[in-house]
Amino acid sequence: MAAIGDNSQLKAIVERIEHVEVEIKDLQTGRNEIYAEAKSHGYDVKALRTAVSRRKADANKRAEHEAQVDLYMEALASLVRP
Repeated sequence: MAAIGDNSQLKAIVERIEHVEVEIKDLQTGRNEIYAEAKSHGYDVKALRTAVSRRKADANKRAEHEAQVDLYMEALASLVRP
């Protein structure tokens, strides 16, 4: 553990964290602006978010997940709604 008396290193670390937090906020704002632009062009933002999420996912894990969802949907289709 660093000595409490060494405030310059602590200050530098805190300032770096604060800088990264500002960058993250700016990037999130940029992402939201892109989604707003897509919406203004008639794209479905929810579908776009899903597409982006799927592209990030590992192909095998995504296929496994989608197969599980399909299985659940088939099981639910056999049930009669009240």
